[in-house]
Formats: sequence, C-alpha cells, structure tokens
Amino acid sequence: MLPPLADLLGSARVVSLPMHTRFRGVDTREALLFEGPEGWAEFSPFVEYADAEAATWLAAAIDFAWKTQPDPLRERIGVNATIPAVEAAQVAEVLTRFAGCRTAKVKVAEPGQTLADDIARVRAVREAMGPEGRIRVDANGLWNVDEAEHAVHALGEFDLEYVEQPCATVPELAELRTRVKYMGIPVAADESIRKSSDPLAVAREKAADLLVIKAQPLGGITHALQITAAAGLPVVVSSALDTAIGLSQGAALAAALPALDYDCGLGTASLFLDDVADLRPIDGSIPAARVTPEPDALTRLAASSDRRDWWLDRLARCYAVLDAR
Repeated sequence: MLPPLADLLGSARVVSLPMHTRFRGVDTREALLFEGPEGWAEFSPFVEYADAEAATWLAAAIDFAWKTQPDPLRERIGVNATIPAVEAAQVAEVLTRFAGCRTAKVKVAEPGQTLADDIARVRAVREAMGPEGRIRVDANGLWNVDEAEHAVHALGEFDLEYVEQPCATVPELAELRTRVKYMGIPVAADESIRKSSDPLAVAREKAADLLVIKAQPLGGITHALQITAAAGLPVVVSSALDTAIGLSQGAALAAALPALDYDCGLGTASLFLDDVADLRPIDGSIPAARVTPEPDALTRLAASSDRRDWWLDRLARCYAVLDAR
C-alpha cells in the first residue's frame, strides 16, 4: 500500500542544483525530496518524461523512504569519473573534481559534435589517467550500427573497458556485439534496461555483456536486484544525475549486489557546483550509507515558487498513477 499523499507532500522540498558544465541538456538539475520513516528519498524524473514513466521513479522514492532496504554487503562503493562532452582541453580540469577515481566514463556521440571530437576527448582522458586508468564511453543510443562499429574501431586504441548503449535498440546492440566481439570490447546496456517494458530482453537476446542499472528508473532497489538476478550478467550501478539523496539510494543498491566487479557511475555529485549534502568521491569511492540533506542547503538551493508548484503537481499526478496500478 502507498503511504498517504499528504505524508509525501508534508516534507516535500524542491531543489535546483547548478552544474559545472551543461550535461544531458541541462545547466541545473531539479529534484523533489521528501522524508519517510526510513529516511529521505528523491523523486527526480527528467522533466520531459511522461507521468506513466515518472511514476516508476516515484515508486522507487517511496520504497526507499518507507521500506527497510536489503542489508549492505560492502561499506564503500568504487565510482568512476564522468566526463561530459567537453572540449579535449577541458578534460584534465574536469578529472580533478573526481578525487582518486581510476575509471572514467566519457560522453560521446553528442549532437552537434563529430567522431573527431570524441576521439580527441577520449585521447585526453587516456593521457591524463595514464595506461592504468580504465575508460568507458557512453553514446546514449545515438549511433546506428555502422556508426557504432566505426566509432568502436576508432576508439579501440584507447583500451576501452566497455561501450555503453552505443545503439538504441536491442537488435542493434546484438548485431554490434557480434561485429566487435573479436576486438574484446564489451557492450553495456543502459536505456535498453531502464526505459524498456522488457528489461530482460538484452540478456535473452544476447545483446549486451553487462547491464547499467539505476535505482530510480527501475522502481527501487528490490526490483533492480530482481532484474539483475534474472539477467545473470555483470552489473554497473549508475546515477540518473541524482542529488546526494538519490546517489545514496544508488549506493545502497550497489552495496546489496552479490558481486560488484566494476566501478559505479555514482560519483556524479562532482558535476554539481552545490548539492544538498556532500557525496563527492574520496579516494575514488563513496560510502554506502543513507544521506540526510543539510537544512541550510535545502534553503540555499530551493527552487523558485513556480517550479516548486510544478513538481508538487507532478508528484500528485504520479501518485494517482501508482494508486491506480
């Protein structure tokens, strides 16, 4: 059963976090936070998402705030640096924000940029991190199969750990995986998991070597663990550009996994100029513990009244969707 809507609204705070660099098309990240019996949770589906999809994010937040979570199997979670689609000359400065991280995820296939831009950016990361650093690239499904194959060949010299969501569909991922398998570069699925009505299709169709999972889009930690167990593939836990509250939910998911062989994409607090709490990486990791927002930060980062009203209305609409399911 859902808690009463009034209980969510009673503690709801809407915040707007400024970013160092434009990322995923936004300069500020908005989120709604509320507190339940187990602690604080975050509801922050991207603004363009329809209510049916956003309601799953609300289910995850309610689960985290109202239900006891699985016991952690580890106290700290290794995380990667995240490099937005910046110019190569900016890479070294971006990396300084991710203290101790020895893995970097590099955004590629940015609209308006070229493969040459991607190559220059990844080369700059390799030069900054040295031969022992691990580099993964994320195309957000923006290449077709031929473009992806060409890009993997072009970027292969930089010793990629894996390529994340190079193409949009499961059949495309499966075909690409067949084409590049001889290169030893794994294919990871993200959007094909979190935005799919059938998140296990990638495993069933042998379209990916590993899964990138996110707690909010998958409806919470318990459901995410069920998906990973059924898929039987290695897992990377990542953020959905969350505040520190959402990151702590991701860390709890990572801490509950039976195996965690890759650094996780949970260091994204370093993309923000300010946050509701400090969960930036230290020595390449973050703690697997709940986070409470700082009262001063909630005030300092409070969204405008019209944006607050927008989010509260969205919360009520998504609650109605969940209540009808």
